[in-house]
Amino acid sequence: MACPYARFVERDDETPAAATAKLTINGSVNNDALAEILSLTGYGPSSSAKPELKRLPSSDELVTYRNYLQLNRLLDSQVLLSAKHDQNKNPVHDEHLFIVIHQTFELWFKQILWEIDSLRAIFGNKSIDESHMFVSINRLQRCVQIWRLLCDQIIILETMTPLDFMEFRSYLSPASGFQSLQFRLIENKLGLTEKSRVLYNQISYKNAFPSNHEQTELTNSLEEPTLLMLIERWLERTPGLEDSSFNFWERYKRAVAQYIDYLQSNAQDEPNPTAREAALDDVKKTADSFRSLIDEKFHQQLVARSERRMSHRAFQGALMIMLYREQPRFQGPYQVLSLLMDIDALITKWRYNHVILVQRQIGNKQGTGGSAGYSYLRSTCSDRYKVFIDLFNLASFLIPREFLPKLTTEMKMRLAVANVQSSQDNCEEDDETSGKTNRNDKDKNESGLMAKDEFHPVND
Repeated sequence: MACPYARFVERDDETPAAATAKLTINGSVNNDALAEILSLTGYGPSSSAKPELKRLPSSDELVTYRNYLQLNRLLDSQVLLSAKHDQNKNPVHDEHLFIVIHQTFELWFKQILWEIDSLRAIFGNKSIDESHMFVSINRLQRCVQIWRLLCDQIIILETMTPLDFMEFRSYLSPASGFQSLQFRLIENKLGLTEKSRVLYNQISYKNAFPSNHEQTELTNSLEEPTLLMLIERWLERTPGLEDSSFNFWERYKRAVAQYIDYLQSNAQDEPNPTAREAALDDVKKTADSFRSLIDEKFHQQLVARSERRMSHRAFQGALMIMLYREQPRFQGPYQVLSLLMDIDALITKWRYNHVILVQRQIGNKQGTGGSAGYSYLRSTCSDRYKVFIDLFNLASFLIPREFLPKLTTEMKMRLAVANVQSSQDNCEEDDETSGKTNRNDKDKNESGLMAKDEFHPVND
């Protein structure tokens, strides 16, 4: 909004450029005023050159809505087999919907892969800047919304009746949704292992992709660090796990012991013998549950059986974030963990919606690709397919707030201060300023507020 006390003045003998270089404040001309304002807002002489507006070369074809989106190719890619192979060239009406729905799935899968790759690049950094936390949260939220859309998209396909599907289903064999390479890449890049998969016709899922290109894509997705691995390493750097002023894990174990004693005391005070026995049995089960986490060897056994995915230290980091999520530096990480669970839950929901659709359309018939159909798809809805199952199970190890270890003053300060890395441009300082910055960084490290390899939420 324009300042009500300032106006530009232009004399008849002045060019427009010269006139705009003069600014009047309260009626008096002041050439320095505009320069000062521009300087304060970053557009003065000291600021960098204005960004160049990106345009296509004049020799290039004029950009239109149609050629930019390549609609000629996109809208001509719905080839109905019922029309192609029918003697009278009469298409089955619902085959068009079937194709559009599945092509849309693949387009959204491509976008999800785009987001996952960017997230893997962010969490792949050893030191992750909190100033970029918004980037990772935003992209995870985008994935969540896409999966919500995909779950609802199956509902549209349910408007096709089993008889309508039967009219063209015979043309589809041996094609199958199991042959979706992009969906397998999503699973692999998130962190689903082959050990967790249900065998498809008693053979590896890789056999469904015979081409060299597909095999290369699958191999790369398995050899590169998965999002689960990178999240695990990130969580292992959570501040406070082994801190001189606040050792979270030791304090947490003591708090759990106090909590179990409290539960046992309440159970023993129960006057009814039957209720007392049931309460004591519940306390024993609760203690056994906590032991599975506190005992590192027990935890490693569960990892070996694929009942847990993350390392013991990463599990501790995730638990600490959950318990102290209201602390400023944990608010972003808490959102990241919640969004990862949302993605896992929505993929499971999408699988289940697909299972129900298949059961309604073909019952217990064999799938067009030769699978067991409904029975096979139903087996993929189990927890073994949840990549971030450990985050869901964290709720088993939460303790009431009154038993939560109190943060020390130093730890509160550490969790209240964001460590933001300076940009490359800001690093180009003169020797005196650089020396002062280095001394400040040293003081921060010595005070325990910002260690060199300290946990940082995310960087792009």
